[in-house]
Amino acid sequence: MNAHNPPATGKPVADRKLNETTKMAQENTLLSPRFYTTDFDELDRMDVSSVREEWDELIASMRSDPNKGHFKRNEEWDDITIDDVPVELRTELVDFLVSSLTAEFSGCVLYKEMKRRGTNEDIKELFSYMSRDEARHAGFINDSLRDFGIGVNLGFLTKTKKYTYFKPKFIFYATYLSEKIGYARYITIFRHFERHPDKRFHPIFKWFEQWCNDEFSHGEAFSLLMRSNPKLLQGRNKLWIKFFLCAVYATMFVRDHARPEFHKAAGLDIEEYDMRVFEITNECTRQCFPLMLDLEHPAFLPTMRRINELAIAIDQANQKGGVFNRIKKVGLQLAVASKFLRLYTLPTKKNDIPAISRMVPAW
Repeated sequence: MNAHNPPATGKPVADRKLNETTKMAQENTLLSPRFYTTDFDELDRMDVSSVREEWDELIASMRSDPNKGHFKRNEEWDDITIDDVPVELRTELVDFLVSSLTAEFSGCVLYKEMKRRGTNEDIKELFSYMSRDEARHAGFINDSLRDFGIGVNLGFLTKTKKYTYFKPKFIFYATYLSEKIGYARYITIFRHFERHPDKRFHPIFKWFEQWCNDEFSHGEAFSLLMRSNPKLLQGRNKLWIKFFLCAVYATMFVRDHARPEFHKAAGLDIEEYDMRVFEITNECTRQCFPLMLDLEHPAFLPTMRRINELAIAIDQANQKGGVFNRIKKVGLQLAVASKFLRLYTLPTKKNDIPAISRMVPAW
């Protein structure tokens, strides 16, 4: 098996009856979380000796497993059913849970394969801890779906979901951002429900504070991997970093706006929430990335809004179907590409502070 192939996980069981949540997790769209594979041999050659002191400190923390006892349910979970969720909220809550589960399990699958395929003890140890954490996260979310009688078949998902190949450096950029923005999302939601406990419509949100510290640590690890190879943060690679920043932020903006009832029930203004998450992510990524998106640029938010409007129009064209709407969809997709290019060409802010490792979560 070469580096471009997904993990060998056996023959798919194509004729097994699937529930709707497993089908949702299987989807491969621009907005849905993906499964990744990479060049494991190149990854295995990573040398972290230039950041050894910080690396050993991080690995020691992960080895101690500070979150070991966190993912245990209590009496608050007793007898929870889908009937406890308001009708208008059910679809979007399930979508949130399935999307979150798929993203967490994607990390678990990738990290586990990195550990299995490697010989570099530094890399193997790191990814053994990260796959452990992500497996806990995915399992915890899946337990919430099982409460509703709609748990995702994770074994089937591993065998059947399409894998996207990324070079290791793209894995670093995308996953570093995914972990840091995941931290920002979880801590923002947790702090919001701390202030407004009457809005907390599911017990899972009480677990987000310690949960997000796993996301933070995983991001720290990818920061060290990139800083151990400074070329990944210099020259033309800055263009790739900017691309991934734009793609991740725009995807989150569109995905969140597709869940209006979810955010309404939580008492969150979607746009304000997203901008707060972007601000936290910008501050987190200053430890590593040489640039940040300028969230205050007068064209930033209008461009994001227009991308979202076009995404809604594409979804409506998909639902209507027919030749006319297929043609219309192509035009809308070209318009999205144009607006994304506009977002990409906006000036960025230069990161003028030295690299910082082990930033203490402050939000």
